[in-house]
Amino acid sequence: MNSILVTGGAGFIGSNLVEYLVDKYPDYKIVVVDSLTYAGDVENLDSVKNSKNFTFVNGDICDRDLMERVFQHYIVHGVIHLAAESHVDNSISGPGIFIETNVKGTFTLIDVAYKYWMEKPFVFKSGFENSRFLHVSTDEVYGTLGETGLFTETTPYAPNSPYSASKASSDLIVRSYFHTYGMNTVITNCSNNYGPNQHDEKLIPTVIRKALAGEAIPIYGDGKNIRDWLYVTDHCLGIDLAFHNGKGGEVYNIGGKNERDNNYIANKICELLDTLVPKEESYKDQITYVEDRAGHDYRYAIDASKIENELGWQAAENFETGILKTVEWYIKKYKG
Repeated sequence: MNSILVTGGAGFIGSNLVEYLVDKYPDYKIVVVDSLTYAGDVENLDSVKNSKNFTFVNGDICDRDLMERVFQHYIVHGVIHLAAESHVDNSISGPGIFIETNVKGTFTLIDVAYKYWMEKPFVFKSGFENSRFLHVSTDEVYGTLGETGLFTETTPYAPNSPYSASKASSDLIVRSYFHTYGMNTVITNCSNNYGPNQHDEKLIPTVIRKALAGEAIPIYGDGKNIRDWLYVTDHCLGIDLAFHNGKGGEVYNIGGKNERDNNYIANKICELLDTLVPKEESYKDQITYVEDRAGHDYRYAIDASKIENELGWQAAENFETGILKTVEWYIKKYKG
């Protein structure tokens, strides 16, 4: 049984991916390592906790001794690396932990993998010839777009926040291990994810939570900042395809082709809540504009044609179908 190590597997994207992998690949041992910071919750893995091909390790990817023991004990043949600090606002107020986890943690993890899988540069140990390290990153490494244009895999990096700078750094570390040591690496850069298990602090859960609580729904600036929204299970499919079928050393951008500004997001959610959990006034009355985030990027949008054409990836959800599923899930969470 091949063991696949999923870091950050108790987080939002990670827990959705683990559930997907445990179900799809019963012959794989899915080993999750997560330090269970505020963004990780072991309850996100309740659906798989009793599965024979799943195991959980509470630990930090920066802990080299632990990572070495995990590789040796579970005979890890593949890594899907999602563990990261990922909230832009937090990176502005406290950037240090972002450098520690996203940069040092990625280096520690890939260096342990290199030494476990390979004899020396470009020479794999027997039995580990097909071992692969997939690094999950973000479109924010590319900076910001104007009214037009799309991020492609060849767009120059221009990160504008401590978060995106730390992710850009981690991408380049992974790239270097492919070119210097011949490791079998793949990098994916995704657009904004949404769906079940996302942390309360993120935009869509915040809008739903504040609306249901009767509180002001905070929207930064004028609400015209645009993101390309990707339903989390579509992202999981893209990760799966890139991990199994992607070409070593390549980068694949995964985006939903669902550009929406924050005003649209807030109003759409309120319209759904007006129907699903009606009250006397519209939830839209709670929308409130607050001081903009420092250095707030205007627009992100991804060209996903490479992963579509080369690996056959296709998003199953458009924004309208995905946001309905998401709102219904959070209503159950927040309203019981």
